[in-house]
Amino acid sequence: MTEPKILTERRGHVLLIAFNRPEKRNAADYDLLSQLAAAYGELERNPELRVGLVYAIGEHFTAGLDLADLGPRIGADGLSFTEQGGIDPWQVSGVQLTKPVVVAVHGTCLTLGIELMLAADISVAARSTTFGQIEVTRGILPFGGATLRFPRAVGWGNAMRYILTGDTFDSAEALRIGLVQEVVDDGEQFDRALAIAERIAAQAPLAVQAALSNAKRAVREGDAAAESELQPTLVRLVASEDAAIGMRAFLTRTEAEFVGR
Repeated sequence: MTEPKILTERRGHVLLIAFNRPEKRNAADYDLLSQLAAAYGELERNPELRVGLVYAIGEHFTAGLDLADLGPRIGADGLSFTEQGGIDPWQVSGVQLTKPVVVAVHGTCLTLGIELMLAADISVAARSTTFGQIEVTRGILPFGGATLRFPRAVGWGNAMRYILTGDTFDSAEALRIGLVQEVVDDGEQFDRALAIAERIAAQAPLAVQAALSNAKRAVREGDAAAESELQPTLVRLVASEDAAIGMRAFLTRTEAEFVGR
């Protein structure tokens, strides 16, 4: 049997999602994309999973799209790769993910790799990582959300500087503009990202998902739409079992063990 191009492993309440096409610098062909979408679907559906952690096996995070494989698949309606049960990891179509995702990058991180970071919530980079939103050098545009999210994340000028030129940049620049939240020594990116994911997973999952949902709604629909949800969501959370657990932990000065109810 052919080895999967996306590997998944449950680590407590964290779902590890690994790019596994190292011989092609983890370039994304149809199989990799559809398997990645399936992994996101698993993260969303499984109530025991609270956070996703995306990383890559081999020397590079991803060299971007495998155009030789995907080019012929781009039809009149664009490119479709999300099969039944899957969720678009770039969150530009279909079901919206309700759980947080942390990304650990290293080596080369091009095009869809950056867009995956932008669609996620927290990113950690190895110090020697090289980034590039290089679609314009191939005659196409970023279609995984960079045109939407890159300017919001790093500012218009910083985003256009790299989207419109296709120039590459290093981890120091990625940190300066806010594309990544932490830069660590090479080889430490996975452990640091896992520590962050596990820290998130230790919090009340209903509260984490509610906070994430409200922040996303503010971005998508505006402040007023998000504001209208704040008090009703608070009332719902206060009535949860996790809120009672959190209060007991506060009063007894113990560590809360949340159950997601």
